[in-house]
Amino acid sequence: MDQNKIRNIAIIAHVDHGKTTLVDHMLKQAHVFESFQAEMQQQTILDSNDLERERGVTILAKNTAIKWKDYKINILDTPGHADFSGEVERVLNMADGCILLVDASEGVLSQTRYVLNLALRLKLKIIVLVNKVDRKNQRTNEVIEEINDLFLELADDESQLDFPILYGIGKDGIVGKIIHENPDQSLSITDSQNLDILFEHIINEIPAPNVNSDGPFQMQVTTLDYDSHKGRYVIGKIVRGKIKLHDPLAVMQKNMNIAQSRVEYLYTFYGLKKEEITEAESGDIIAITGFPIAKIGDTLCSLDAQESLPDLMLSEPTIKIQLSVSTSPFSGEDGEYTTSRQIAQRLKKELETNVGLKIADGPTGESFELSGRGELHLSILFETMRREGFEFDVARPQVIFKEIDGVMCEPWELVSIEVPEEYVGVVINEMGERKADMKNMKNMKNGVRIDYKIATRNLIGFRTEFLTLTSGMGIINSTLLGYEPKGEKAQFQRNGALVSAETGQALAYSLENLQKRGTSFIDPGEKVYAGMIIGLNSKKEDIVMNVCKGKKLTNMRAAAADTTIKITPATKMSLEKCLNFLGPDELLEITPKHLRLHKKTLVFKKR
Repeated sequence: MDQNKIRNIAIIAHVDHGKTTLVDHMLKQAHVFESFQAEMQQQTILDSNDLERERGVTILAKNTAIKWKDYKINILDTPGHADFSGEVERVLNMADGCILLVDASEGVLSQTRYVLNLALRLKLKIIVLVNKVDRKNQRTNEVIEEINDLFLELADDESQLDFPILYGIGKDGIVGKIIHENPDQSLSITDSQNLDILFEHIINEIPAPNVNSDGPFQMQVTTLDYDSHKGRYVIGKIVRGKIKLHDPLAVMQKNMNIAQSRVEYLYTFYGLKKEEITEAESGDIIAITGFPIAKIGDTLCSLDAQESLPDLMLSEPTIKIQLSVSTSPFSGEDGEYTTSRQIAQRLKKELETNVGLKIADGPTGESFELSGRGELHLSILFETMRREGFEFDVARPQVIFKEIDGVMCEPWELVSIEVPEEYVGVVINEMGERKADMKNMKNMKNGVRIDYKIATRNLIGFRTEFLTLTSGMGIINSTLLGYEPKGEKAQFQRNGALVSAETGQALAYSLENLQKRGTSFIDPGEKVYAGMIIGLNSKKEDIVMNVCKGKKLTNMRAAAADTTIKITPATKMSLEKCLNFLGPDELLEITPKHLRLHKKTLVFKKR
């Protein structure tokens, strides 16, 4: 296809500002699906991963394509959560322009700043879309001022300050240029009932791919896919030349030829499918099979011009967690894969596609050190592995320190918190204890927004605590500012653990006694083992308890008295909450069916 008829765009935004919903309507209104197809009734069509659907967030960047008039528009849907910024960084290399979505109520948030900064550094053309203008608490004019200020702060040259602004109601698939304020303070779009204006702006504002159509073929691998029939698909944008089926190509790493093979299958994208083709021109995004050794960041090129493209621009990990073979007495009861060899193979496979992840050997032969962008980034990997049948232990998250110019530095984050007014006091108090530096505070239509600068190690565990502090009414988001000199460590201590003394089955009689001392993590009838954490003490010290001991029966009346035992339902924590709960001498056992906290040394006398 003529490269002048191709547009490569990325949809970028803060989490939950409407990226995936907008892409849904772009696919539907471009008539990618027939009216009878199930996708016409679906939402978040591209979020096909089970975890993405369960959590309502995009984890993996996706690419799709539509045809509008005689143009092909390749669309890259990116995650909005800061922990998956590696996905954003790699796919933006395929784009020639971006649609920046900003919520008309929430405005510019931490990840908005991050993704826009990335796009401007890559010199991408930006179309601003103020989304959700139909909300009654919209503040569109203020949000546009925030966007203007952000561009002034981040732009490298004056040309980047010239950007069109559109208004959208993403859930209805409407984008326009003219708005009208309704009596209830919401806005209506008066010049459009669909996405045609957006499509026109993509064609007219986003440039055609800036590529060399005449030279020898060259493409950087930015995404991998796989199926059991055709093997590994390498996906990227052709930056030079063209490609035909069965062409011989070299795989380059840092200007070294590591392999060469022929193109077995060649695909372009349309809707949710790959379409088989025989040749492709520069500027298009394609998928190729026949190169099982190629990894993300490698260059595929003609044998006549074996040159590597520059390495992908990726941020460094900030959090590390030690993963090891399970030491639980119940190891192997739930899972299929429990050995260090099986775990090592799975982690090696993950490295091929998870560009933000790094893996190193741990202190023992049965442990590994995983480094990632944040707690959520690593916990998603752990959740995926447990669903695949793996069992393993993980230690508590720790930040990664670096020595820069002789100074010990640590990662710092910009945290944006939005809460109803009645919770401002408890948030300020908690962030003060965590040694956070307040940068900004302003009243919003639906509460108060406070921005803080805080060391990552002082922020660990705060997100789950924040939900409790604000009764689930608050919103918290953060983005990495970079490494700066080590700050003051916050001094906060969790209460002690209630630890099982015996292996067996928990009984209601003993759990009633346990609940007098603290919060229970187990229900009657659950299997426990010595060293397993079964609750949280109401005091600071650990207590070892035998919850397998029943009441001694002396007569029938005593036995009947057991029916009066009242047990509060156990507190069950998510994987992220378990990670935040862990102390320095504790581990989390992860299996397909259970999350069990336990002491590193199970035997009490050896602790």
